Amino acid sequence: MKIIVTIKQVPNVTKVKWDADGSLIRAGLPTIINPVDKHAIEAALELKEKHGGEVIVISMGPGQVESALREALCMGADQAIQLTDRKFAGADTWATSYALGCAIKKIGDYDLVISGVEAMDGNTAQVGPQMAEFLGLPLLSYALGIESDGKKVQIQQKLGDFERKIEADFPALVTVEKEINEYRVTPMDKILEAFEKEIPVWEADDVDAELVHLGLKGSPTKLRKVFSPKIEKGKVQMLEGTPEEIARQVADKLNEKFLI
Repeated sequence: MKIIVTIKQVPNVTKVKWDADGSLIRAGLPTIINPVDKHAIEAALELKEKHGGEVIVISMGPGQVESALREALCMGADQAIQLTDRKFAGADTWATSYALGCAIKKIGDYDLVISGVEAMDGNTAQVGPQMAEFLGLPLLSYALGIESDGKKVQIQQKLGDFERKIEADFPALVTVEKEINEYRVTPMDKILEAFEKEIPVWEADDVDAELVHLGLKGSPTKLRKVFSPKIEKGKVQMLEGTPEEIARQVADKLNEKFLI
């Protein structure tokens, strides 16, 4: 089974700045792999362990995206491919999906594409579906579980309070929720192996991408306004009940603010 996982390196969202065009200024920001994308890598690795094959991870971004790809290799991915070119800069979700889709076409002969549902710096949940549309693949989104018989893929899909099972023939694209698994702790031997592997860097010309669909100029999304939400300080709310009830209330409030 040949599985391609798309990941994104995201900045610390509490320290973001924007330029005059409404594009995120990434220079100098600490970065990590988008958290739900690590669950996508884990899902791919679990399928590989059951059915054999290989896991290829790709990411688009500036030069520092190599560190995210190295981390994916540390987790156990077989190959990593870096998409870096000034022509990709300023891409919205469509231009990003197009560039990733061109890279996936170049890789070819795959069974599954897996991605996280959304990135924490945008929360649009658009890239996965747009890649599926561009590649002409069936989309199985919001996966809480993935199973395969080697010819088809079946997921447990979460849609709000509703869950169902859906399936599709290979090739297909799956987007996963963070609840799908607990991603593994990287063993030391994998770390050493990961830093011995070469990560090829593909530019726009390498994936036969049309310039009209790349970067800021190829992005149909236009931001009308960018702002940081005001943080209210000094408000105190007293919680009442048993220790268990208070703990549940605290957890619910943190969850409402996406802090847990």
